[in-house]
Amino acid sequence: MRHPERRLLISVDMERYSRRTNLQQYEAQKDFRELLHEAAGDVGLDRVAWTTQQAGDGELAILPRDVAESRVIGRFVPELNRRLRSYNSSRVPAARIRLRVAVHQGLVHLDGANGFPGNAVVLVCRLCEAAPVKQALAALPDAGVALVVSAEIYRDVVTEYPEEMRPERFRRVEVTHPDKGFREDAWFCVVDEDMSALPAAEDAGTPSPAPVSTTPPAPGGGAPGGGPPESPATRTRPGAGDIRTGDIRVDGQNAIGHGATAIGSVGRDLTFGGGREGRAR
Repeated sequence: MRHPERRLLISVDMERYSRRTNLQQYEAQKDFRELLHEAAGDVGLDRVAWTTQQAGDGELAILPRDVAESRVIGRFVPELNRRLRSYNSSRVPAARIRLRVAVHQGLVHLDGANGFPGNAVVLVCRLCEAAPVKQALAALPDAGVALVVSAEIYRDVVTEYPEEMRPERFRRVEVTHPDKGFREDAWFCVVDEDMSALPAAEDAGTPSPAPVSTTPPAPGGGAPGGGPPESPATRTRPGAGDIRTGDIRVDGQNAIGHGATAIGSVGRDLTFGGGREGRAR
């Protein structure tokens, strides 16, 4: 076994590959490789020198030692995005190629029997599969590339070259794969797209805020939907999960005080009960 080497790693995955027909997959694979080669050549990178592990819908690439991270992120990725946007402009949605690109660096064994052993390889592949990155790319149909980088790459490369990387366009996200025991911080952007209108990223396994229900109580003081009545202790106990006051129920993070004031996330002022019975916000 040879000693591991510290290298720059790139994981690339094609969006919606499995939804293509056999012929569309064949064409997408061919064009995918050509687009990567052309984008690399245009910015002075030699793809022939990259060590790659191919998959039908993407690849894992281990770059030579002398390749500058700033050239990959600041020039190769934008050029790849430009070529993809041009390629997609003349194709129907089912035939377009849109990519998720993850970048990380770390120790990797280049002489593995069936791939490239190393935790850095695992990490970059997990980043490429991050749910927030998939969601952001899906929400921006004209985009070509969603880029996600490890916290180390963001700190050491992106923030050091703001004139090329535009760090203000990146969003921090916690990437989680609960079934694999994986949790890491990362930063991502959709290249040349304004993500300010997108909701805050949430990864799989991150709970969304609980909804607010205004369902009237069942006759006789029972729970909404005909359940058994709740005791006053249950209705006001901290951490019970919901608070009732009059005919409104607030789930999630909230507070209640004198005068029956409930603070939740209804989204507008709502007066109920009239007079002194209170207001929910």
